[in-house]
Amino acid sequence: MNYRHAFHAGNFADVLKHAVLARILVYMTQKERPLRYLDTHAGTGRYDLFSAEAQKSGEWRGGVAKLAAASWPLQIATLLQPYLRAIGPFAPDGAPVTYPGSPAIAQTLLRSQDRLILCEAHPKDARSLAEALGRDRRVKAIEMDGWTALKAFVPPLERRGLVLIDPPFETPDEFERMRDSLRSAHRKWPTGVYALWYPLKEPRTAQAFCEALIADGLPRMLRLELTTRAIRVNAPLAGCGLLIVNPPHVLKAEASALLPRLSEVLAEGPGAGWLVETIAE
Repeated sequence: MNYRHAFHAGNFADVLKHAVLARILVYMTQKERPLRYLDTHAGTGRYDLFSAEAQKSGEWRGGVAKLAAASWPLQIATLLQPYLRAIGPFAPDGAPVTYPGSPAIAQTLLRSQDRLILCEAHPKDARSLAEALGRDRRVKAIEMDGWTALKAFVPPLERRGLVLIDPPFETPDEFERMRDSLRSAHRKWPTGVYALWYPLKEPRTAQAFCEALIADGLPRMLRLELTTRAIRVNAPLAGCGLLIVNPPHVLKAEASALLPRLSEVLAEGPGAGWLVETIAE
């Protein structure tokens, strides 16, 4: 399968991933010291929701469009505000016209003293990524395989930072590669924050992945999951998760407030739900 995120940009999985990404960056930028953001599978940076791909799938209508149209309690609106800053512009009916990938969200939220390394293996997408983010001295967009990038750029000179690992899951060994790469990176940089996204196509696979990381001895991990309906084999994606290594201490409480409301707004049928779980501390 040749994965193209333009078909899926702004769907429920992006909402979970990017809302949590924004909360981590908000916390990490409270300290004055600079940090490095590394995106191993960066994509094109920003997506046109009126493109042929986005219109064909329509997945964003069940994700960011619902998010933009919903009314939120003050606490949840405050938690979502940094993420929502990066979305837009909006059409007269309130629906977003474009959707930011993780690089654009990080570019919006990071400061002048911070640096971004954005890696994308697909040549055309790597060029689009560089164009989408414009001339920004903080940003380096590189055509490079994400797993190679993780070996090359960890640890960063700043010794503070966040790594987003968001592979396309095109091959059946992606969980194994993610585990091996994380274990190697964590050995070199144990104090870094790592956010790993994964699909929930078969829940036992995700459970085995988390148990393997516990067995590897990673000391601090938070598991977040969101499902929009019951998960069925060979059906369209209905759930996803994020595993955060070295999570900010406030993240569990924030996620415990945010995920139930996201699950309620993004639900598509019976079986919608959420999970916030500390699996190592």
